[in-house]
Amino acid sequence: MSYPPEKAGVPGSAIPPNRQTSYASNLSADAVPDEDPSETSKLLTERLQAWKHACGYLENYVAATEKVHKAQSKEYEKVLKTVSDPLREAHHFEQQLGGVAGFFENVRSNTQGIANSHVETEKALKGSVLPILERLHSEVKSKTRELTSGAAKGSKAVDKARVATQKHIELLGQYTASHDAAGGKIEPSNDPYILHRGVFHRLNKQIIEENNNRQDLLAVQNNFAQFEAHVIQTLQQAIMSFNQFVGGQAERTRAMYADMTSNLQNVPPDFEWKGFVSRNDHILVDPSQPPRELGNISFPNQNHNATQPLIQGSLEKKGKVLKTYSTGFFVVTPAKYLHEFKSDDDFRKDPSPQLSLYLPDCIIGGINGQKFNLKGKDTSKGKVGNALAMTHEMAFKAHTPADAEKWMEAIQFAVGHGPGAHYASGSETSSPIEKQQQQQQQQQQHPPPVQTQGLQQEGNITSPQSAGTQFATPQSATSAHGPTANELPIRESKSQGVGVYDAGAQNGTKSGVTGAPGQY
Repeated sequence: MSYPPEKAGVPGSAIPPNRQTSYASNLSADAVPDEDPSETSKLLTERLQAWKHACGYLENYVAATEKVHKAQSKEYEKVLKTVSDPLREAHHFEQQLGGVAGFFENVRSNTQGIANSHVETEKALKGSVLPILERLHSEVKSKTRELTSGAAKGSKAVDKARVATQKHIELLGQYTASHDAAGGKIEPSNDPYILHRGVFHRLNKQIIEENNNRQDLLAVQNNFAQFEAHVIQTLQQAIMSFNQFVGGQAERTRAMYADMTSNLQNVPPDFEWKGFVSRNDHILVDPSQPPRELGNISFPNQNHNATQPLIQGSLEKKGKVLKTYSTGFFVVTPAKYLHEFKSDDDFRKDPSPQLSLYLPDCIIGGINGQKFNLKGKDTSKGKVGNALAMTHEMAFKAHTPADAEKWMEAIQFAVGHGPGAHYASGSETSSPIEKQQQQQQQQQQHPPPVQTQGLQQEGNITSPQSAGTQFATPQSATSAHGPTANELPIRESKSQGVGVYDAGAQNGTKSGVTGAPGQY
């Protein structure tokens, strides 16, 4: 039987007013909230996980740094080995302090100190900093377990109570609807009145569990502020200790490197050199000694007769193409050569001759004032050049007729010794001037006869066979019946008795001379 709606909530009705009010409020949609009662505890648990991971990050960082310092100590041991051996050629350096050897000793000491500092830092991080972080890590884990065993259990009890209330509310709704529809008999336990009171009972129990869980969560939340402050302070302590050890090691390393630098900077620039000079003054060059001069140097065969020119000086040689005279430096040597050079300078360039005439192989002409002539091959070009060289007639001009006579006399003197002439050091060899004086004395005492026969015509050029006053070509032959049609008389040079062909002694005779004697 249902109550009339109009009597509901009126004084004297079957349903008390307070019960009606409570029913209206507690059986609302908020009787069983939709939120998860474990949401708060899960959030706090997740936050503890975050702190645990943050602590683990820093713990791993310190552990990795500790391993790095351990490895660095071994690496610096390798660095130390690079300077552990004594310096090579150490006798070149001062062994006392203040020099290069002392600097390397300082490097060894400081490098060993750097290696030791890394070992000490490794031990300090492992024994002092890591334990702080490990203890904090354990505290965060304990706080997580505390939250799980306390607030988490309360959340489960709230959840269980809400499930019971929700089921009873659903049961009340089921039987109230059945009562309105059929109006039949209902089991006593399913009487909506009893079910209604059962909802209040369960709802009251649910609220108690919710309030208990709320108090636990509030306590945890309030404790979280203090716990997090403790976590921050512990991390600060750990990082201060870390900086103390690692930063101190870095400062010691910097100080050791600074000591190496200062040690080397304090070495005077001339410290090692002065010591080196004092130890090796008997070997080093004496700066007080004067430099060597070419005039003070001697060498074997320096003054051998074969190295002294018979005559040397400047001559003019007629060109092959332009037919003009150009000046060069010429030398007649005891080796029977007439050499031409660009100059008499032995130092600027290697004195290689531009022209070399082997005088015994040449045909020598006579003197005409300042001029004289030679015909032969240039032998200054080597074996290949000599094989291809052609015989040429060369005209020379001295500065004065007297110089021309001196040159011709030197040439005659060189040729007069023959191909097998040998010059030994200290041998007595007369100079051209002495030879000329001897010849003049002999001519005054015994004038030589003039040869007029047995000379075969070779133009106006003859090859000397001796250093005397008469010259003929090597091909000349003496006829048993007097001179032939090709034979020419010769005349005697007034200046030095050199016999030359007289081109004007016989009219109509053809020769290689186109002008006066000695000119080609």
